[in-house]
Amino acid sequence: MSRNRQWMVGLLSVGLMIGCGVVPGTAQTGVFARDFIGAIADKVNTYQYTHPSPYSNDNWIRGTYYTGVMAMYQATGDKRYLDQCIAWGEKTHWQIPKKETNVYGSGFYSLVCGQTWIECYLDQQEDYMLRPTIDHLEDPARCNPVTEPLTWHYENSGLRFVDGLYTSPPALAMLYQVTQDEKYLDWMDASFWDTYGVLYDKDEGLFYRDARYRIGTQEHIESHYIRPDSIPREAARTMYIYQQTEHGKKVLWSRGNGWAFGGLTRILKYLPPDHGNYERYKALFVRMAYELKTRQQSDGFWRPNLADPDDYGYTESSGTSFFTYGITWGINNGILPREDFLPVIEKSWAAVVSVISPDGKVQWCQPAAGAPFKVEQDDSREYASGMFLLAASELFRLEW
Repeated sequence: MSRNRQWMVGLLSVGLMIGCGVVPGTAQTGVFARDFIGAIADKVNTYQYTHPSPYSNDNWIRGTYYTGVMAMYQATGDKRYLDQCIAWGEKTHWQIPKKETNVYGSGFYSLVCGQTWIECYLDQQEDYMLRPTIDHLEDPARCNPVTEPLTWHYENSGLRFVDGLYTSPPALAMLYQVTQDEKYLDWMDASFWDTYGVLYDKDEGLFYRDARYRIGTQEHIESHYIRPDSIPREAARTMYIYQQTEHGKKVLWSRGNGWAFGGLTRILKYLPPDHGNYERYKALFVRMAYELKTRQQSDGFWRPNLADPDDYGYTESSGTSFFTYGITWGINNGILPREDFLPVIEKSWAAVVSVISPDGKVQWCQPAAGAPFKVEQDDSREYASGMFLLAASELFRLEW
C-alpha cells in the first residue's frame, strides 16, 4: 500500500473513531499502525519543508521544527530525515545564532538549533557538526553560562520564560553525553531549577509561562499587554497578560507546559540515571504527566488554558502534540505505567491526527504567544509540525 493510501485509510479510521466517540483500548491498526504513522509524519514534514516560515533559518521556530525531524530519523532510520537535518546545518554553517536584541531575546533560545546538530554529531561523529556549539558556550562575545553565569537564561526583559526549558537544557545534557564534562550538567541544573523555582506552581504541578501570570505578582506588565475593553476577551487574537480567568481560575498556558514537559522528556533521554538530580527531574516529569492526564478533555485535546478549559474552549494542537510526545516517551521508557497512560495517548494521538489537513498542514496551532487566546482552524506554525513529528516518533516506537 502506498504511503498516501495508508494515510487516507488512517484518516478515515480516525474520523470514524472521533465521530462515534470511540477510541480503541488496544490499537495496532488505523492511525496507530506504524505504516500510517510513518506516512502521516512524512506528509507533515514534506508540507512543512516546502512551506517554510518567513523568519530566520536559525531561530527557535525552525530549531523546534528540526528537533522533530531528527526524532523521526532516530525512530525510523529513514535517512531522508537525517539528510534534511544535515543540509540545514550546512546552510547555517552549524553556528548557534547570537541572542536576539529585542526585549525578549534570550541566551536560552539559541541552543535549540544546537540540539539537532549535536544529534547529527552523535550519529555521524563529524567534529565540524559539534564544535560551533561548544565554542558558542564559551565565546566571550556571546551570552552564555561563562559570560553571564547567573542570568544567561533570562530574557532581555529580565524575566524567565518557561519556553527556555525546552530550547536549552536538553542541549546541555547532550553535550555531557558527548564530552563527559560535568560543567554542562552544572549549567543545565542551575538554569533549569532557577527557572522552576520562579515559575512552577507546586499546588497545580504545572508551570506559569512567566512570573507575570501568577496571581498577585508584582512584575511590571507593559500597557500593550493589557487587553483594552474594546476587544472582547473571546475575540482576542494576540497575547494579553492576565492572572485570573472570568471563572476565577489560574492561567496555566498549555503550550508553555508543553515546553517544560518536552524539555523534561529530552533531559531524561540524555541524562545519566546515576546523575544526582536524575530522580528529581524524573519525579517532576511524572507529577506533570499525572496532572496532564486529569486535564485532558473528552475529545483527546488539551485546551489553551490547562487550569480552565472554558477560558478559551478551542482545540489546540501544539500543546496536545507536546504532551503526546512526552507521555508516549514515558511509556516507552518504563517511567509511566501503561495502564494509566495508554488511554491518554490513544485519545490524544487520534485527536492531533484529525487536524492534519489533506496536504499535511498541522492545523489549530496557537500562533506565537505566551498566554491562551482564540485559535482558528487554519492556524499553523512551523514549530507545530516539529511537535507533531516528536509525537509521531514516539508513537512509531510504541509496542502495543
